[in-house]
Amino acid sequence: MQWSYTIPLPDTQPAMPLRALLSAWVLPSHLIHDLRINRRVLVDGQYRSMNQLVSGGETVQLRFVPSDFKEPFPAVEPDSAATVSVLYETADLLVINKTRGSKTHPNLPWERGTTLNHVAAYLGPDQPGPYILSRLDQETTGALLMTKTPAVVPIMVRYIAQKQVQRTYLAWVQGTLTGQGTFSDPIGRDPHDKRKRLVNGPHAQSAITHYEVLDHQPQATLVKLWLETGRTHQLRVHLAHAGHPLIGDPLYAAPSHSRLRLHCWQLRFPQPFTLDSPETTVTAPLPLDFANFRLD
Repeated sequence: MQWSYTIPLPDTQPAMPLRALLSAWVLPSHLIHDLRINRRVLVDGQYRSMNQLVSGGETVQLRFVPSDFKEPFPAVEPDSAATVSVLYETADLLVINKTRGSKTHPNLPWERGTTLNHVAAYLGPDQPGPYILSRLDQETTGALLMTKTPAVVPIMVRYIAQKQVQRTYLAWVQGTLTGQGTFSDPIGRDPHDKRKRLVNGPHAQSAITHYEVLDHQPQATLVKLWLETGRTHQLRVHLAHAGHPLIGDPLYAAPSHSRLRLHCWQLRFPQPFTLDSPETTVTAPLPLDFANFRLD
């Protein structure tokens, strides 16, 4: 199996060395090295050295093989695709609307019933993926980003690390929160509960969450949240520390009959193998019990 890409360069793209173009596409240096020494990068069908210029209007061809990647074929057993709701799909990328109660990925190779198992069934036996790029807690719903080939995984991972992938959430929280603002307390481990995280806990790392209040119900507030960092349980920890835990949060809120109302509402990301192209925005519709929420 191999993965080939034919990428026409826009006429307006300025000339640059081929190596600089591949780096601007955020390909890791080891992949650029593999493409070079095996002559698996062509320009208009001809081999061109990494220092030669490529210009707008030309076409770059890339060919990747399994040995380019540490784990080219994820070990995911397919399961029923009946619950897979696709929000966005290209030859490389897939965004699905994750359902509540579904784990994102299996913890053991033979485990089934997770979102990743369902997506593997959706893609079918001829696809090597899926490769997961973002994660949502089991009770969280909404947009989940994956790739269908290993070639774009390192590119999207770098986009995430460079904060070019923006995740926006909607959540119902306890109490009356007002206005907009930023939570910036660092988050570490909870020394008393290995499942949990804690503001200023051991090994704390920088964590930044922005919020904007959208609506109020008695004793509850609907907020829009977006992340600059991606710490474990970041939204849940920041809101609980502020005195407004997520309603229905089984770890950070008081026991409740309400289910967790946390929804990854929107993803915004650049496309692989492009420069200065408009970002793609994908919006996940709200679950009915989220949009019509009333606190019990």
